[in-house]
Amino acid sequence: MAADRKGGAGVKTAAPVGSNRAKGAFYEGIAAEYLRRLGYIISEMNFTARGGEIDIIAEQNGVTVYCEVKYRSGYGYGDPLEAVDSRKRQRIIKAAMYHRYIRGYEENKPCRFDVIAVYGDGRIKHIENAFEA
Repeated sequence: MAADRKGGAGVKTAAPVGSNRAKGAFYEGIAAEYLRRLGYIISEMNFTARGGEIDIIAEQNGVTVYCEVKYRSGYGYGDPLEAVDSRKRQRIIKAAMYHRYIRGYEENKPCRFDVIAVYGDGRIKHIENAFEA
C-alpha cells in the first residue's frame, strides 16, 4: 500500500548544508516523524551491520518494520524509489536478519520491508511491504 502525502505544515524539507551523511540523517528524521504521526514506534535508527545499514527500525501492531529512506530534490537522478535496487534490497535484508539474530527475535516474529521517499517539494511516499526477504 502506498501513501503519498505532504510532509505536513511547517515541515522543512531543504537539506542542511554539510556532508551527505548529515543530509541523510535530516531526511531520515523527517521520515521517522512521519511514521510516529502514523502511530509507529521507532525503536532504532541507522542500524549498521557488516555490509548493510537500515535507516529506521520501527514497530507497528507487533510487526518489526525495516525502513529504507531515500531523498531526491528533483527528478534529475530519477525517482528516489528507483534507487532501492535488488543489490540494495539484499543488503537491507542481510542487515535485518542480523538485527533479528542479535536482538533474539523469535523466528516467527513478523517483519516487513518498507521504503519511504522524501521529495524536495515536501511530499512523502511510503511503500509498505516494498519487497520481501
